[in-house]
Amino acid sequence: MGLRIAFILSFFIVTNSMAQVPNSWVKKSDFTGLKRERAVAFTANGKGYVGTGVDTAETVRKDFWSYDDVLDTWTQVADLPGSERRDAVGFSINNIGYVATGINTVNSTDIGSMKLGDMWRYDPVLNAWTQVSSFPGNGGQGVYFSAAFVVEGFGYVVGGKHGPNNYTSFMFRYDPTIDQWTQMSSFPGGLRYQLSALSIEDKGYVGLGTDQDLYRNDWWEYKPDTDTWEARADLPASARSNATTFTIGSRGFVCMGNNGGVLDDLWEYNPFSNTWSVRAPYGGSPRKSAVAFVLNGSAYVGTGKGISGKKQSMHQYHPMSSLGLDKNSIEVNVYPNPTSSVINIKTNTPFEAIILSDLSGRKIRSISNESSMNVADLSSGNYRLSVVQNGVPISNQSITIR
Repeated sequence: MGLRIAFILSFFIVTNSMAQVPNSWVKKSDFTGLKRERAVAFTANGKGYVGTGVDTAETVRKDFWSYDDVLDTWTQVADLPGSERRDAVGFSINNIGYVATGINTVNSTDIGSMKLGDMWRYDPVLNAWTQVSSFPGNGGQGVYFSAAFVVEGFGYVVGGKHGPNNYTSFMFRYDPTIDQWTQMSSFPGGLRYQLSALSIEDKGYVGLGTDQDLYRNDWWEYKPDTDTWEARADLPASARSNATTFTIGSRGFVCMGNNGGVLDDLWEYNPFSNTWSVRAPYGGSPRKSAVAFVLNGSAYVGTGKGISGKKQSMHQYHPMSSLGLDKNSIEVNVYPNPTSSVINIKTNTPFEAIILSDLSGRKIRSISNESSMNVADLSSGNYRLSVVQNGVPISNQSITIR
């Protein structure tokens, strides 16, 4: 009987995977924490996590829930130990989740309202939270409506709101190895809150949002190695705030948001060509202040607030396929292997990037529009080489460096 159940489960997983249609949305189980907006989300240890926010009773929450994409089920996990909060930031580094900043009341003028700067570290294996160094922006007095992204093991928190008509453009970097924050170059787009942010490979991308007077559609690239910003192509759609962002492969996505009304469009950003492409609109109703997390190459987007109120529905987005090619027809030759100096790559299809990672998945080096990679300065050991096209790896190979 056990074997039969295992076979049925395996068949279900395989057929569901095969049934995924590129550039499409599929309805998934509703968020079990019920309807809410202004929550946070992150991915850690193969699960998605959603928590905090504001429910339909206009109560600010601190509960957290994990999502299993294989079983399509939600499970409640340990509450955030700090104050309840909305409009915080959430991100993950090395399969550990982090939640920081926010505000503890629905309205900033409510009695007892406090801007928050504390940060909490979530271990999904232990289902336990630990307080770490507080966010130092605003003189340590807290901030909300900030945005966050992660690049090469560092978390970045940018922009936000200190109070009525009081916004910021500062950015701080968090190093989890020493539990320390460092102020970096400020966001060049000016004072801003309700920003959008994401990371693609070794760069961060920040933009959109509002300064209360105007919605914005600008888009900026941050280079951590030089701590500099560069203007990139504006989002070719309605300016907006409170959008939802995620990254799949080497593509960034901006979904929904607020432009005075609520939106349901989805845009894909290609950092190599610095272009935007419209994709399938969100599978549920238009909304703002939703959350997103990514599991196994698909995004899960939901909650938020629409025309009829707060939402609990979740939809899965499956991205465009890589060139529509049969992967069995793709040939990628990598030589020499082992190597001590240079890796050469020959393939029968164009590629946009070649990424060398260590076995933990940390990116070591990447190239584009080239057919060789210098590795003479790297330590001996085993690595993984991925050839990427249209944001999706079309080949993964083991490489030994002597």
